[in-house]
Amino acid sequence: MGKKSTDAVRADKASNGQQLWASVRHSRPFDRLLVHLWCWQHRCVRISVIMPAFNEAAGIGGVLRHLLESPQFGTDMEVVVAANGCTDDTAAVARSLGVHVLEISTPSKAAALNAADQATSGDVRVYVDADVPVTAELLRQLAATVSRPGIVAAVPRPLIDTSGSAWPVRAYYAMNARLPVFRNRLFGRGIIALSAEARSRFDRFPEITADDMFLDSVVGADEKVEITAVVRVRAPQRTGDLIRRVARARDGNSEFWRFVRAAPPEYGLPADPVTGPSSWSWLRHVLLRAPWLLPAAACYVAIILLAEAKRRTPGWSVRSGWGRQESPQLRR
Repeated sequence: MGKKSTDAVRADKASNGQQLWASVRHSRPFDRLLVHLWCWQHRCVRISVIMPAFNEAAGIGGVLRHLLESPQFGTDMEVVVAANGCTDDTAAVARSLGVHVLEISTPSKAAALNAADQATSGDVRVYVDADVPVTAELLRQLAATVSRPGIVAAVPRPLIDTSGSAWPVRAYYAMNARLPVFRNRLFGRGIIALSAEARSRFDRFPEITADDMFLDSVVGADEKVEITAVVRVRAPQRTGDLIRRVARARDGNSEFWRFVRAAPPEYGLPADPVTGPSSWSWLRHVLLRAPWLLPAAACYVAIILLAEAKRRTPGWSVRSGWGRQESPQLRR
């Protein structure tokens, strides 16, 4: 029998690993230890989960338990929560669950990401928003993807959950989810996995709101992948919360492009820049192809206009933007 190719050997190892993990999903601690020893022997990658958090005490406990209680969570994973500028019990809640917690006085997501990056040692970095429910199984799928030759970044497919939202919110996302700008991009998911090679392309996260657009821009179009696994992205419940979220996002987009135009050479931007928002994309790419969405389109345009008016209001701050629910519920 001929010698197997390197790719075939890797595929066999991956298949064996998946079968082994599946067999111990509900096994005893000793069996799990054997699995971890197997992973160590075969040099499985170490996964670092970086979770910046700003005043997330109401929901971060559920998000962390959702991850830590996943059957595939193991010793090859570390979780770092970077509580930045919090005025609630975010840090205490996270620390009570046994994860590594950093407390940063500055209310800055970029500062939180940079501090957490310095405190991690993983081969794969997975940046996760503190209100996004993820499982260890999803993290392993992402890590396996960015370990493939030529792939340095991966994201899951977003599923916008509007089940508890007001009808204008549902109408807005009926249009927004169909926009082509999100195709083959890293933003809009709340979770991004990077290989060590991709992370080495820049020193620190810049002090901008759109960190996901920044990561998207440092990775070439043929180097990133959207896997088939799904992550649930909660939509705001109230229309006012959505308007604030959209205002913050549009503010962040404008800030990102100002940064790109003035970025220092060491950032090497942009490898794959977003072409920029099109004022009429909702019409050309969505409504003309799905005319039955006309009522949703009217609502979509109205929310965009209200968001633009909101962000131009004197005293507006992007920190007021996400419109988080006070008690996010995780669905298992």
